[in-house]
Amino acid sequence: MKKHMLAISAITAFAVLMTACAELNPQPAATAAVSPKASTSPSPSAKPTATVSPSPAATKTPTEKPSEKPTAKPSASPSPSASPSPSATAKPAQTAKPTGAPAASGDKKAVSWYYMKKKKGQVPDFPAETKKMKPEQKVIYVGTGKKVYLTIDTGGPLGDVDKMLKALKDNDAKANFFVAGYNIKKDPEFLKRLVKDGHLVANHTMTHKDMTEMTDEQVKKEIEDYEKLYKEITGKEIVKYFRFPYGKYSPHLLDVISGMGYSSVFWSTAMRDWEPRKNGADDPYNDIMNNLHDGNVILMHQGSEENIEALDRIIKAIKKEGYELALLSDM
Repeated sequence: MKKHMLAISAITAFAVLMTACAELNPQPAATAAVSPKASTSPSPSAKPTATVSPSPAATKTPTEKPSEKPTAKPSASPSPSASPSPSATAKPAQTAKPTGAPAASGDKKAVSWYYMKKKKGQVPDFPAETKKMKPEQKVIYVGTGKKVYLTIDTGGPLGDVDKMLKALKDNDAKANFFVAGYNIKKDPEFLKRLVKDGHLVANHTMTHKDMTEMTDEQVKKEIEDYEKLYKEITGKEIVKYFRFPYGKYSPHLLDVISGMGYSSVFWSTAMRDWEPRKNGADDPYNDIMNNLHDGNVILMHQGSEENIEALDRIIKAIKKEGYELALLSDM
């Protein structure tokens, strides 16, 4: 019996051993099945390549977007930091609109008029910008021959009108007045007196503001409103001469103004006469007489007490030098 039991145990053990072996044999197949998965798992290494490709792709996208918005981007190029980030790239596109102004920057850039004084009798030197001015822009800053063009700006106070007009009339002298529109509105009779006495009254805008800070539409409105006001008061069309407030202009604005039929008038003599003069009426007299030259376009401000005080003496001295006081329309 004992022997019989031992035999059964041995058979059972052998069966268990065989089953274990059978279970162990498929294991390699399972491993082989896993090993494909393991070889697929390198697809993470494919993912890295995918990760690399996005970054080039991302780099291209900004590059493509700028190139899609051609010149706008170059002009926005001053902000290179914007180009890496796509959202920033969108902002330059908005900046590009203002930069569009500078893109026309060359001709919209604000310029202030000036001149370089020489000895008495010699015509001054003028800014480099004058060399780029085109005949069709109709710019005047000096004339020729024994004529002097007295131009009186009234962008500020009117000053002593009676004394000024008397000095002109007593010397049989004609002047060119650039009167701001708001001064004409305040005192329409002043305009009528100027016209009646034979002086030339020219357009100096309605509000006397810096035109380089305005849109083209605003500039045109300033000038057209002035024309209407002039005609309402005088019944005449204005003679088309124009002066920029503060002497601030741009090449683009010269085109706008000339496109409206106007000549832009600057000057070849001016003074710091918007502030009190240290030596009273002697200062404007000396400023003008020491720079007197052929075709002299003189700028005086009507609001200066010293100018009005010196005017009679100045006119007499100019005539004594052999010059005629003329109107811009005589050019």
